[in-house]
Amino acid sequence: MTREELRSKLAEFKLETRGVKDVLKKRLKNYYKKQKLMQKEHISGDSCYDYICVVDFEATCEEGNPPEFVHEIIEFPIVLVNTRTLEIEDTFQQYVKPEINPKLSDFCISLTGITQDIVDKADIFPQVLQNVIDWMRQRELGTKYSYSMLTDGSWDMSKFLNIQCRISRIKYPSFAKKWINIRKSYGNFYKVPRNQTKLTIMLENLGMSYDGRPHSGLDDSKNIARIAIRMLQDGCDLRVNERIHGGQLMTVSSSVPLEGAPAPQMPRYRN
Repeated sequence: MTREELRSKLAEFKLETRGVKDVLKKRLKNYYKKQKLMQKEHISGDSCYDYICVVDFEATCEEGNPPEFVHEIIEFPIVLVNTRTLEIEDTFQQYVKPEINPKLSDFCISLTGITQDIVDKADIFPQVLQNVIDWMRQRELGTKYSYSMLTDGSWDMSKFLNIQCRISRIKYPSFAKKWINIRKSYGNFYKVPRNQTKLTIMLENLGMSYDGRPHSGLDDSKNIARIAIRMLQDGCDLRVNERIHGGQLMTVSSSVPLEGAPAPQMPRYRN
C-alpha cells in the first residue's frame, strides 16, 4: 500500500469514526431530551385517571350534632378536574330538599349559608342524583374518559351519601363506591401526621389560602381541587384508596390493580 493510499484509508477511518461519534452524541442528546420531556409531563400532572370529580356535601346539622340526629344532604357539588391540563374544567351544584328534617336549624343556616328558602325550592335527593348522573354522562365519564371520585375525608361517601340513599330508599350508586380520600393521599405523600390534613391546614402548608366561603359545598370542593392539582404537580399519583362495601368503610391497597369508576347509572329503588 502506497503512502497516498494509506492516507486515504486513514481519512476514511476518521470520517467513519466521527460519524459514529456524531450518531452516539445525537442518540444521547435525544435520550436526555426524551427523559426531560417525560419528567416534565409527569410534573405537569400525569395521573391514573383522565378526570377527578371532587365532591364535598353539605348536610343538615344541629349545634353539637346529637347522636340521634339524622344528616340529610342539602348541597351536592362536583368540581371536575382535568388531570392533563391541571385545570378545573367544569362544576356542578344543586341544592337538595331535606325530607326528615325539612326545617333547617339556625346553626345549619349560619354554618353553610344555605337558607330555608333555598332548600324549600330545591328538588328531593333522587331527582338531584339523576341530574348529577346526566351531567356526568354528558361529559362521557366512565365511557370515553376514565375518572375517580375524590373527597376530603371518609364521611362524604361512607356516611352522608350512605345515609341519604337509605332515607331516599334507593340503592347506593355504583360510581361512588370507591374514591380518593385526599387526606390519606396528602398525609402519605408529604409524610405528615393526620392532624395536619385538615382542609385549611393542607392549603396553608402548600402556601395557599382558602378561597371563598368556608362550608359552602362548592367552594370547599374548589379548594380541595386546588390541593389535588398541586399534588399532581408535585408528582403524586392520586389513586383510589377507600371504598364502601356492604355499608362498611374499607381501605383500598395501593397494590390493587388500577380501575376507574364505572359509567354512572341511576340506582334502583329499594324494596
